[in-house]
Amino acid sequence: MLVSAALNNVKENAVNTHDHAHAPAPASALQTEVLIVGAGPTGLALAIDLARRGVGALVVERAGALFPGSRGKGLQPRTLEVLDDLGVHDAIRAAGGSYPVGVIWEDGVRTGEHRMFDAAVPTEGAPYAEPWMVPQWRTQEILAARLAELGGEIAFGREVAGIEQDPEGVTATFVSGPPVRARYAVAADGGRSTVRRALGIGMTGETVDPSPMLVADVRVDGLDRDHLHVFPPAEGGGYLAIWPLAGTDEFQVVAAFPEGVEPDLSLDGIRKVVGARSHLAPGDVTEVRWASDFRPRAAMADRFRDDRVFLAGDSAHVHSPAGGQGLNTSVQDVYNLGWKLAAVLSGEARAALLDSYEEERLPVAAEMLGLSTRIHRGEARRGEATRQLGIGYRASALAVETRDGLAEEALQAGDRAPDGVRGGLRLFDAFRGTHWTLLTVGAGPEVPLDPSALPGLADVRTVRIPSYEAYGDGVFLIRPDGYVGWAGTTTEGLAAYAAGIAGPDRA
Repeated sequence: MLVSAALNNVKENAVNTHDHAHAPAPASALQTEVLIVGAGPTGLALAIDLARRGVGALVVERAGALFPGSRGKGLQPRTLEVLDDLGVHDAIRAAGGSYPVGVIWEDGVRTGEHRMFDAAVPTEGAPYAEPWMVPQWRTQEILAARLAELGGEIAFGREVAGIEQDPEGVTATFVSGPPVRARYAVAADGGRSTVRRALGIGMTGETVDPSPMLVADVRVDGLDRDHLHVFPPAEGGGYLAIWPLAGTDEFQVVAAFPEGVEPDLSLDGIRKVVGARSHLAPGDVTEVRWASDFRPRAAMADRFRDDRVFLAGDSAHVHSPAGGQGLNTSVQDVYNLGWKLAAVLSGEARAALLDSYEEERLPVAAEMLGLSTRIHRGEARRGEATRQLGIGYRASALAVETRDGLAEEALQAGDRAPDGVRGGLRLFDAFRGTHWTLLTVGAGPEVPLDPSALPGLADVRTVRIPSYEAYGDGVFLIRPDGYVGWAGTTTEGLAAYAAGIAGPDRA
């Protein structure tokens, strides 16, 4: 129901333009090109992408500091590819570790093993095969450091009070401090998004599990750090798992409670849960660094855009944490949006390019929501789909495939562009950065089309490699976000594709 409703909404709201009365911003308003509301992984990733493209952006965060907990701790392979492009992959690898094998405990005795994810082996085209564990607070620290390196900034203690639009831009007001005037705004302010509510955008959802859940970052004695420790429900109790948080000396406690029970987030409350449901003594929990409770649900915003304001991350879709899809889908939302905003703001592309954000991302979010829910309910495994390497945009208006007779499994326009090394060149190295890549594989044209003949594509780099089975021979235009935009056996039709993206003065 949720997925079909979302797809209906994207069809109805693919272009959503309202008439707003022009309301000039106050003279005291701060000026920026893009206002990003929320300094979580979503907002920070977008700010990094815009900063490296030379786009002025301001991140505002209502809290006084970055989020302190580890709620979103799993980075899927496709997200690792994105973080590689954004310049933080080495720091992310150094800060985390692989997911450990789980051990199942009963009455203080190990009775079995549990593997969170199906095993996967790296390939030439997909060098990152398995999820990487990094506590969310550490991921945010790394992203914030990268943003600062690029000259970006975060304004803490800035809670949005309202948002208004006119044909030229967006004005946001705050509980305290001056307003901000921007050409576009992106709501990355979580599942209870103030911006989404101010815009009147509804959210359709369902309860995944009525049982309340507790999640906490703690210090614990008496458990090894080489395993995930699972304690199945016993009589009168509920599920308990204790994870070693890679790259730290802490553990994460996850516990389920009967419907109607409010979890106690205090040190004493968490000690009681651990003592009652495991062989550990209550005092083995020595410190609680952060704790929260929630009820697993799946929800989708009715649309991802309102004129000059875009929804991304949890403000657009809320997942059960069971599938490890929420943070990853969120970062990939803004990886899709960032290059499009930059192209429109620079005048290289028509404003209509921004319509493709909702067209491409809403169906993906709906698919990932369904997957997360099925995993939570035990109806699906954490396997190939959760790695998100198969996500693509074949149905997008930006995907133009000119070759005939391709097998369904063949690489096509809209698909993720694989990695690989041919002719001494690694493709991910060639793709890394803010540019488009015109890739000729094998027996393509002798001389690729002159990039200057591609209006609308601000920066195109040409690359030629020998035949490579992951692609097949031909010409491939790789988008700045690593997906194949156009594919053909020659360059015929490529200029027309670029002209369809180009701004009015470049068409």
